Amino acid sequence: MNSTTPHWWHDGKFGLFIHWGLYSLLAGEYGGTVTDNIAEWILHDLDIPVEEYRKLASRFDPTRFNADAIVKMAHDAGMTYVVFTTKHHEGFAMYHSKVSSYNCVEASPFGRDPLAELRTACDKYGLQLCLYYSQAQDWDDPDACREGDDGREKDFTSYFTRKCIPQVTELLTNYGEIGLIWFDTPMYMTDAQSKQLKDVVKRLQPNCLINGRIGNGLGDYMTTGDNFIPALPFGAPFEVPATMNSTWGFSTHDVNWKSSERMICSLVKVVSRGGNYLLNIGPDGDGAVPSESVAILNDFSRFMGMNSQSIRETKPVPVYPYDVEGLFFTCEPGKLYIHVLESREQVYLLNIANKPTGCHLVADGKPLTLKERTTCEGDSSWLIALPPRNAGEIDQVVCVELEEEAIVFEPIRW
Repeated sequence: MNSTTPHWWHDGKFGLFIHWGLYSLLAGEYGGTVTDNIAEWILHDLDIPVEEYRKLASRFDPTRFNADAIVKMAHDAGMTYVVFTTKHHEGFAMYHSKVSSYNCVEASPFGRDPLAELRTACDKYGLQLCLYYSQAQDWDDPDACREGDDGREKDFTSYFTRKCIPQVTELLTNYGEIGLIWFDTPMYMTDAQSKQLKDVVKRLQPNCLINGRIGNGLGDYMTTGDNFIPALPFGAPFEVPATMNSTWGFSTHDVNWKSSERMICSLVKVVSRGGNYLLNIGPDGDGAVPSESVAILNDFSRFMGMNSQSIRETKPVPVYPYDVEGLFFTCEPGKLYIHVLESREQVYLLNIANKPTGCHLVADGKPLTLKERTTCEGDSSWLIALPPRNAGEIDQVVCVELEEEAIVFEPIRW
């Protein structure tokens, strides 16, 4: 484990991303045109004039926003941290910023500070409060970055010192202990600017993690591409940001919801390769979480309620020499967890050098029969008989208790 990576993050494995802003009011459509990209980029992609987009603030009154209910859902789903978009690329602050009056407390009828409410809820349920902040792109500010420009006609330093640094400073000063700050799209920030930003974070909150998108290789861990899962253990801390459908911000036009089965399998894959899974919800313009997202989080709650020990505080195993379809491994000292993602009557494994002392299902503790033998080719083998799967059981997790603490795989004989 990287010495800068705290145990709450490394051991927790699973977090909730919240994308919410003025773009949530538009829900993927402006002036009769539906955006063909992710909904939170609608200002940019449909080239909405800034002065017109700013008028959305006068309509922003999300009375259905309930920080306590959202954080409780995350807690019940087995998540250990929440990352909230305090300012996305649109430039509108979703907290009470003293740096810019263009914020949800002063510029909208909402008049509440959702970040302060999330602080209270995270403290109540024992989750880490974390912040997203778009440090380079700010489409409301003429000097900030905008995807598609190279900055030659802008004074980025002006924006960086006038808005970015002061807002990051107030975020890390006014809202208590922050678990991590999630920067995004560094664009053409220089090494010196990324370092200055990192220095501000570490000076104000030395224990606050910084994700990989601060730029110039200065993050505390690697952030993958959106929805991209490494094929093999990465060898260093990493996090996969993921959507439940095809967009991050709310869109009435995006009905491409992924199944709970697919996302639970993704969590298992990510954790088996040594990473964290950061799963997004996009509340609507009224502040309500889409019912599809609620249903998915409820499915995670059922899964993690029975199998969290095979996810949290686990580590990836050495690379297993065979590709066994539908099987993934996690481990802790003296235990190997076998995640069976496809229905089968037995698990048959070769080339495991450890000595098993017991075997059971994680969900209910039911003992299982594990037979050891040496194949005619001279390889060690395990055969584990499985009971029928329960209705809706996505991952049948087997725990094999071992004499040894570390997992050892034998090389393939040839």
